[in-house]
Amino acid sequence: MLASDFLSIRNIRTRNSALRAMAALLAGCIALSGLTPAVAGPGCKPALTIRDVRFSPTQPETMERRWTALVSVDASACAASSGRFDILFSRLKENAPDMDFVERFTWKPGLMEVSVDFWADEAVDGYWLSHVAACPCRE
Repeated sequence: MLASDFLSIRNIRTRNSALRAMAALLAGCIALSGLTPAVAGPGCKPALTIRDVRFSPTQPETMERRWTALVSVDASACAASSGRFDILFSRLKENAPDMDFVERFTWKPGLMEVSVDFWADEAVDGYWLSHVAACPCRE
């Protein structure tokens, strides 16, 4: 047997071993992904309401103004004391295309204030709660 034959056989064995290891890893991931929902159980979500929305006057030194809102959080169904939520904004600008963007916040039970800074030539056309993360349910 030549040295080149030995090297090609060794390369084939190494490649086959790597393929078997990847297949086993993939099978394990698939098996575990099927267990995750059963272990986690159904989730709850807090009830969030946006109210008392306002814009501050433009600050001359920064040429910015602040959009502020109060968010009422009813987390009575949740065992967690905080979680994530997103607000989707539709922004208008005088000399640029309109744009949608998302800001992420952390909720806490009760009434909380959230804010986002805008330039003086920007306005909020609309805003929506776009994602409220599930929380573990209170037993």
